[in-house]
Parts: sequence; C-alpha cells; structure tokens
Amino acid sequence: METRREPLEVGSLQLLVALAQAGSLRSAAAQRGLSEPAASRRLRDLEAQLGLHLVERSPRGSHLTPAGTAVVGWAARVLDALGDLDRGAAALRAGRSSQLRIAASLTVAEYLLPGWLAAPALEGVAVALRMANSAEVPALLLASRVELGFVEGVSAPAGLQGRTVWRDRLAVVVAPSHPWARRRTPLAPAHLGEVALISREPGSGTRQVLDRALAQCGVAARIQPELASTTAIKASAMAGLGPAVLSHLAVETELAERRLVEVPVAGLRLERAIRALWRREGSLAEPARRLLAAIPALRAG
Repeated sequence: METRREPLEVGSLQLLVALAQAGSLRSAAAQRGLSEPAASRRLRDLEAQLGLHLVERSPRGSHLTPAGTAVVGWAARVLDALGDLDRGAAALRAGRSSQLRIAASLTVAEYLLPGWLAAPALEGVAVALRMANSAEVPALLLASRVELGFVEGVSAPAGLQGRTVWRDRLAVVVAPSHPWARRRTPLAPAHLGEVALISREPGSGTRQVLDRALAQCGVAARIQPELASTTAIKASAMAGLGPAVLSHLAVETELAERRLVEVPVAGLRLERAIRALWRREGSLAEPARRLLAAIPALRAG
C-alpha cells in the first residue's frame, strides 16, 4: 500500500514558480520574503516530498530540471485555482449579487483578463473564471457552463457568435546563450522546421496559429516538449532547452529584462485575433455586456 503523503505547501509551490519566472534562487527567495538558505531548504523539502529532482544547483546558479519544469506547469495551475477561490470567497463576503461566468484561453486569462476585470464597469460583479485552451472554450459555452468566452485566433463555431476584441502576435524566443540570439539576420521559416520547438498543446490558440502559419510556408512544426503551461514554456526556454513560441504578451517582461531574446522570422505571419464568444440564442446578461463595452477603452488606454 502506498504511503500517504502530507499535503503540499502552497508556499513551496509559489517559490518554485517564482524560481522559474525569476531565473535565480536569490531573486525567487527575495520575492517570497525568504533568505536564500531558507528557500533552498524549502525546495529540498518539496523535492523529498514529491520524490523528484526539481532544481539543478551549481556554482553558476540554480535552474529547473525537466521534472521541475513539468511540476512548475502543474503548480501554476494550482495557484491560479487558489486565486479563483480567494476572489470568489471575497465576492461572497461582499454580498455581490451580479455574477459573470467566463471561460478564457490561458494567454487571455493570464495577461489580459486581470486588467479587464479591474475596469470600473465590473465593480460589484462576482466573476468565476475557467481557464481552458481555445478548442475547449466553445464547448463550455454551448453547454451553458459559462456566459462569455475568450479565445485566440479562431472563428465562432456553429451556435456561437462573437467579435474581435484584441490583437496579439506570437514570438519566437530563445535564451540569451542560444546561437539564434546572436543572429544579425532574420530566420527563414524553414529553420523552424529543422529544430524541436517548445510550445503549447494541440487545440490551444497558440498552436493553431503556429501550425497554420508554418503550413502556409510548407513547413511542419516539431514540438518537443509540448507543454500546457505558459510559465513552464518560458522556464524551459530560459533554461536553454530550445526555442519557444509564445504570445508576445506572455514574454514582454522577460524580453525587456533580456532573460529571453526574440528572434525575427522572415515571411512568417504569426498575428492573431483575440475573440469574445457567446451563445447565439437569448441575449447577453448585463455584466457580460458591461465587460465587452469596457474592452475597447482599455485597449485604447
């Protein structure tokens, strides 16, 4: 019979995700208000609890192992779910009567919705958010499990209507140590078919746009590893595992801090639309209408 494990500590998961995002144990410890030795002990305890080697330590610093990268992806989703729980409980404590159920792709949920939901028009609305990839969001709408959905780069399926509310593009990014980071000329699309790329799973908006753009150039993508977490993809790229393809929204900070470098690709169209979707029958509830009305002003701002 398997030995029962103690529940994982949220603080340890937060520290591991912070390490993936910051790129160093010292920075991650500072973010979490810990000393570096205390942070190191926490990570060792987490490794012992999971029975996995998560962090490679060397005189040059600490970086995630492949197992660590995978655990970061799962941990990020756990922490997102806990954040939803906290926000939902806060809404209940405040006695808010208006409710809005939303499903959104990971990119929209992580990098656009937080700003949208802070709009004055949404004050007093209790929002329940479900994160799913762009292929899954329409199914949640058609099953009436949410009132409003946000997806990347797909048209409205039968039974749904929608409109474009934002524009985004994908970026090919590498660690500063990667040979592509020192190129003086853009890559050709064919180069992307010659290497293993780190990107999202089939069904995600990112993968749909990447596969379609490469196919138009006669190139087939080879995705390895295939990860369902933006955080895990960024951590893998920063660790030097290979080139990654991600929303530019997701890597703006890392590019500005030179933890990642964007590699131009000539002749490859990686632009995409962010679309709001809703069911055709009936009318949108007032909270959903207020959110859609607020987005153009937020984009202009």
